[in-house]
Amino acid sequence: MSTPTNATTKKNHNKYRKDKPWDTDDIDHWKQQEWSASDMPAPLLEESSFATLFPSYRERYLLQVWPVVTRALDKVKISCTLDCIEGSMTVRTTRKTSDPFVILKARDLIKLLARSIPVSQALKILTDTMQCDVIKIGGLCRNKERFVKRRQRLVGPDGATLKALELLTGCYVLVQGNTVSCMGPYKGLKEARKVIEECFANVHPVYNIKRLMIKRELAKDDKLKNEDWERFLPKFGKKNVQRSKPKKVRVKKSYTPFPPSQTESKVDKQLSTGEYFVNERERERRRKEEKEDVRRRKSKEKKIEREGIYEERWK
Repeated sequence: MSTPTNATTKKNHNKYRKDKPWDTDDIDHWKQQEWSASDMPAPLLEESSFATLFPSYRERYLLQVWPVVTRALDKVKISCTLDCIEGSMTVRTTRKTSDPFVILKARDLIKLLARSIPVSQALKILTDTMQCDVIKIGGLCRNKERFVKRRQRLVGPDGATLKALELLTGCYVLVQGNTVSCMGPYKGLKEARKVIEECFANVHPVYNIKRLMIKRELAKDDKLKNEDWERFLPKFGKKNVQRSKPKKVRVKKSYTPFPPSQTESKVDKQLSTGEYFVNERERERRRKEEKEDVRRRKSKEKKIEREGIYEERWK
C-alpha cells in the first residue's frame, strides 16, 4: 500500500482564467458611464422605497421647499411623500422609473435634507458626479467638553478651516450636531473623512490641510505625478510636553504601625504648667504680664529700627 507524500502541490490559480480580448489598456475602468432611458426598455418589476426621519425644527423649512423637491424627483420618475405627523420623508420607485440607481440618489437626497443641507445644494446629489457621506462624530469623543472644543477646531475661526478643507477636497462640508455631511467626488470624500476623524483623535486639521496643499502642487508636476510623494510630505510626530512641577513637594513619611501621639488639649497644658490649680484672678494677672512683655519687646524692636533709619539718613 502506497503512503501519501507530504509534499504539497502548488495550486494553479490561472487555470480557469481566460483571455479577454475586449479588455484593452486604453479602457478607463473608473470612468462613469452615462445612463440613458434606452438602456432599460422594460419597467422595474418590484417597488423599492427608503424612508428617513427628520428633526422637528426642520419641519417648517421642509414644508416650504417640498414642491421644489417633488419637481426635481418627478424628472427622474421617483415619487416622494412628506409625513409631518410621523416626522419622516419617503421616496419610492414608480412604473416609469428607468434608472435603477436613481432611487439610491433619492435616498441620499432626503438624508441630506434631514441633516440641515439647503435644498439648492442637496439637489446636486441627483447628478452622477456627486456623491455624499454622512460622518457620525458623536461617539468619537467621550468627554462632552472635549467634543465641543474639537468640533469648533474643525470649523475654525469664522469657518476658515472648514472653507480651506472644502477648497482642497472639492467637497461641500456642513457640521451639524453629532454629524458632518459631505458632498463631492469619491476622492474628495475619502480625504475629508480622514481629516474629520483625525481631528477628533486630537490631530489638528491644519496639519492635514498642509499635506493636502503639498499633494495638490505635486499633482500639477508632470514628472512627479506618478511617483511616491512620501519624501515630500511633512511628518508630524507627537511631542511629550513636560508638565510643570508642583511648588510644594510632599515628602512621603516612613511607614509605622503605631498611631501618632495624641495632641495635648488646653487643660493638659494647664495641668503640666500648674496653671490649672491657680485661681482665676492669678490667671488673669499672668496673662496681662505676658501681654505686657510682648508689647515691651515689640516697642523696643521698633525703637531700634527707627534709630537705624535716622542714622542712615544723616550719614
